[in-house]
Amino acid sequence: MQEKPYFCPNCRSNRVKFNVITSYSQSFLKDALSGSITEFHDPGVIPEPEPTIQCLICNFSGNEMRFIKQAEREPRVNTTPTSFL
Repeated sequence: MQEKPYFCPNCRSNRVKFNVITSYSQSFLKDALSGSITEFHDPGVIPEPEPTIQCLICNFSGNEMRFIKQAEREPRVNTTPTSFL
């Protein structure tokens, strides 16, 4: 994952709450007659070229670059607080 700001391209309100979605593969053996599982193997991560990101506000999922590009198109502007005296 890149150390860059995200911005949800769907709801366009979320910049902070996200999930990274990872896929796993787990092999197992079943008994041919009863269908019961006889052996489980440890799960292994399926390598992906780019992480899949999910917005926790609207549940939109997409590749990481979509969230990064949206943040670049609409950057967060730092505002300084003003006092009214």
